[in-house]
Amino acid sequence: MKATLQPGIEHSFTLSISESKSVPALYPESVEFQAMPNVFATGYMVGFIEWTCIQALNPHLDWPEEQTVGTHIDVSHLAATPLGLEVTAKVKLVEVDGRRLVFDVEAHDGTDLITKGKHERFVINKDKFDRKMKEKAKAKIT
Repeated sequence: MKATLQPGIEHSFTLSISESKSVPALYPESVEFQAMPNVFATGYMVGFIEWTCIQALNPHLDWPEEQTVGTHIDVSHLAATPLGLEVTAKVKLVEVDGRRLVFDVEAHDGTDLITKGKHERFVINKDKFDRKMKEKAKAKIT
């Protein structure tokens, strides 16, 4: 982690909502999801928030050796967003506690605030993390 990784870092990112980010696209094998409205999926919204936080952090890490993983998300999906609209996420790093990072997050679709809350990430060493995951997978197989 670089010395610049401090509270106050802000970042915003805009994404056009296409069919690939809709509720039916979330689990194409699910009959239930296929019957649901064709709007921005909560699952993709969470991923979009994570992506925005990653973009905010990467200049302050020794990327790609250091990366971050999401460890907690506390948001509400406040309004539906139809396909074709652009959503802008805004994130602000509000706490750095060792490798634990906490963000205030929100996103707006040009008409409504669609989410607001907190997101926590944790700084990892990519090689060490990958080794642990290989060991875990191997232990499950045997």
